[in-house]
Amino acid sequence: MKKGWIVGLGCLGVIILVALVAGSWILGVYNDVVARQQGVESQWAQVENVYQRRADLIPNLVATVKGYASHESSVLESVTASRAQVGSLKVTPEILNNPVEFQKFQQAQASLSGALSRLLLVVERYPDLKANQNFLELQSQLEGTENRIAVERRRFNEVAQSYNTRILQFPANIIANLFRFEKKQYFQGAAGVEKPPVVDFNK
Repeated sequence: MKKGWIVGLGCLGVIILVALVAGSWILGVYNDVVARQQGVESQWAQVENVYQRRADLIPNLVATVKGYASHESSVLESVTASRAQVGSLKVTPEILNNPVEFQKFQQAQASLSGALSRLLLVVERYPDLKANQNFLELQSQLEGTENRIAVERRRFNEVAQSYNTRILQFPANIIANLFRFEKKQYFQGAAGVEKPPVVDFNK
């Protein structure tokens, strides 16, 4: 009887040890994936921050241009409408799990970038505006912001890749599926961005 108890206790001890090791591994993988997910969301907040900075600069830029080139109303309206469209999008961390909504966000931002490019082309026709100190300062801030957007989007893609790789790797993918961790979307270049823009000041 004593031998049976010893064997039983030994088996129970092995089972408990295996359960503790497995539980510890699950906890470690879960915490690692959560930390990476938080990294993605933190970097997403940085992307939103620089996009917001750009949106905040636009009204002053439009007002300055309007003072010199008010008859360029279609370009000014396009910038204002694109900014409004971007502002109307409700951006939450969940958008990172939704390819359709993420694509809408990217398209709205690309539309605003295009409208701003057309606005800056219009400026070339107005030497007085190009020399205006207020405009030069706004243009410099906008260029700096565009650079920050590119940097933050690149960083976002890096942390999203790290997260996505982790949740797809075996055996971590078992835990990721069990706790419903979803793949995050990447920023991609706009269609046609590989072609150089055609600049025509006669339009």
